[in-house]
Amino acid sequence: MLISIRDETPADIAIIGDVIRQAMSVLAIATGTEAAIVERLRAAGALTLSLVAEKDGEVVGHLAASPGLVGEEEGWGLIGPVGVLPPLHGQGIGSALMVEAIRRLKPTHRGAALVGHPAYYPRFGFRAFPGLYVPGCPPEVVMALPFDGSEPDGELIHHPAFGLDQQG
Repeated sequence: MLISIRDETPADIAIIGDVIRQAMSVLAIATGTEAAIVERLRAAGALTLSLVAEKDGEVVGHLAASPGLVGEEEGWGLIGPVGVLPPLHGQGIGSALMVEAIRRLKPTHRGAALVGHPAYYPRFGFRAFPGLYVPGCPPEVVMALPFDGSEPDGELIHHPAFGLDQQG
């Protein structure tokens, strides 16, 4: 199976929403708002990355990244949502999206951060840090991958498109 990872094009936008909705429909942690978050990030010009995974010419996965803050510290790439069509789970498509996202963020960001499953993301180097948090989230799901060796300390602040109504 040949998978290619590339930037989204305008022709991909409708299918990206469908892929995200299908991908999230099988995840217990999903809120159902993930496709709308990507649409709001795109409308705000806040998609640092919008990568699609393509198999046999069809979009089968998507990864979004947007600017994030850790406390008042800029330069963090916030990864998410990430989704792959459910019939293709376990085939390395999500991993390929993550590897490419990290590769692209590394030269221009101090690190990457996300809220995600603690059994999945450590394989890419993500881990929880004692001082890194998102209000209302269990600490083990708030993870970062510092590229500069720093230890992130503070609230992981998402773009307003996430609708978290964060203070600070």
